[in-house]
Amino acid sequence: MEKKLMRIGISLPGELLDKFDKALMKRGYSSRSEGIRDAIRTYNQHYEWMQQIKGTRTATISIVYDCSKKGVTSTLAEIQHDHMDLINSSVHFNMEENLCFEVIILEGDGEKIVDLAEKILSLKGVKHSRLTTVPEERTK
Repeated sequence: MEKKLMRIGISLPGELLDKFDKALMKRGYSSRSEGIRDAIRTYNQHYEWMQQIKGTRTATISIVYDCSKKGVTSTLAEIQHDHMDLINSSVHFNMEENLCFEVIILEGDGEKIVDLAEKILSLKGVKHSRLTTVPEERTK
């Protein structure tokens, strides 16, 4: 079966592209296109993993965000207040003047946790977000 390659165009900040190119060179990729294909495959695998999260889970969502971006801090607070049934605790750390790191500890329905993580990930100003979950294994 022939694999048809599609040509696309994307816009990226220069600093992000420079970091990507350095990583590609260090890892020995033959082209930027191959690196982008690999990054998209990794993104798709992570998305598929998130869609399989079911049942009661304990989880963390780690977030790095630009707190100088208008609205991101208040929107994060609103989202967390709307999901108090899932959130056990959160820790906030100021990394730099305009860069914050936050870890949210959750417990509850896996699908609701994924929905919360996706809301956070899609916010403008969020530079990094990672969901980690473990299934409930407590003895009752």
